[in-house]
Amino acid sequence: MSGMRIGILGTGNVGRALAAAWARTGHEVVLGSRRPDDQELRAELGELTAAGVRIDSSAGAAAHAEVLVNATPGTDSVALLTAIGAPTLAGKVVLDVGVGFLADGSLSHPVVSLGEEIQQAFPETRVVKTLCTVDRKVMVAPDSLEGPGTVFLSGEDTAAKKTVRGLVTDLGWSDDAVLDLGGIATARGQEHFALLFIGIAQATGTYEFGIRVVLPTGGGSGLGH
Repeated sequence: MSGMRIGILGTGNVGRALAAAWARTGHEVVLGSRRPDDQELRAELGELTAAGVRIDSSAGAAAHAEVLVNATPGTDSVALLTAIGAPTLAGKVVLDVGVGFLADGSLSHPVVSLGEEIQQAFPETRVVKTLCTVDRKVMVAPDSLEGPGTVFLSGEDTAAKKTVRGLVTDLGWSDDAVLDLGGIATARGQEHFALLFIGIAQATGTYEFGIRVVLPTGGGSGLGH
């Protein structure tokens, strides 16, 4: 899709991978950090800045963005977005990748998902949950898998999901690999997959895998038992 202004909250592995991938496809990317003037951080991000990615504060990245990506730990996300402020976020698409874990390894959002919590806290923001069912390497290189995988969309706003679908396909996912699950409540399933993800990773010895939705031959006969 045509170049967009993308802000990414979080300078960890996920934020960096997404920033590099979207910059390569012609988007104007700003990474938001709590310490944007830290010289050690800027040195770590040297390859990204050389590729045209700009480093700014979290608020600066949000102000820049048409699409704001939440790549922060799910336990911190709402507080950070609250500090940025609802007026700055109003009308924007928030592409939420976050999943929250507690110290004991359990999910921080066992009932209502982080995606729902963000949407409830910022009703004028258009939240779309996606990409949280794969690791950072597969997010930006789906062709590294032996076969096609599936990623998911959850959100209330049709136009926002169309925008996010375009950004996901810019990462290399085919359009038919992106499955729209419906409203933001379906983000619960995406986030809870994190527990199965960890089990699969431990069983296979790698985080670099995908999942694929496989339908019955002929498409099946609808929901039921």
